[in-house]
Amino acid sequence: MENKKDLKYFMRSTETEIVTAPGPSSFKDENGKVIQFEIKVLSQEQINKINDAYHRRSMATDKKGNPLIALGEVVWKTEKDNAKASRHIIVEALQYPDLKNKELMEYYGCVDVTDMPLKVFSKPDEYQHVSRIVMQALGMASEVNDEEELQAAKN
Repeated sequence: MENKKDLKYFMRSTETEIVTAPGPSSFKDENGKVIQFEIKVLSQEQINKINDAYHRRSMATDKKGNPLIALGEVVWKTEKDNAKASRHIIVEALQYPDLKNKELMEYYGCVDVTDMPLKVFSKPDEYQHVSRIVMQALGMASEVNDEEELQAAKN
C-alpha cells in the first residue's frame, strides 16, 4: 500500500499580499496620526530579478585595456550596486506612498525611481525606518523589538 503525500499544501494563493506598517513619525495626517504605509510582499523571484539588474559582469582589463588572463582563462570582474538594488526593492514594495507616482516624481525632480526613497525620506532616521519596515515585511530582515532598538541607540 503506497502512502501518497498530498501536494495541496504547496499550492499557495497567487494573490499579492499587502501589509501595513507605520511610517516615520515625521509623516502625519491632518489629525496628527502617523501615516500607515502599505507594503506589497514581493516574491523571492521578484527580489532576485531586481538584485540581478544591479550586478554587472565584465572582462577585467589592464591599464592599457588589454584583457587580463590568469591560468589561460579570461578574468571577469563583477560589480554590484547593492544600495541601488535595495532602493529599487523599496520602491517596488511600497504601494502607499507610491514612489513611482509621476506627480510625486516631478515634485522631487526625479527621473530615476531608485532616487525617490532618498528624496522622499531625506532624513537618515526616516530612510532607516522605511528601509527597515519594508525589509521586515519582505522577510529580508528580522524584526527588532523596541528594547533592542533602545539598546542599540545607547551604544
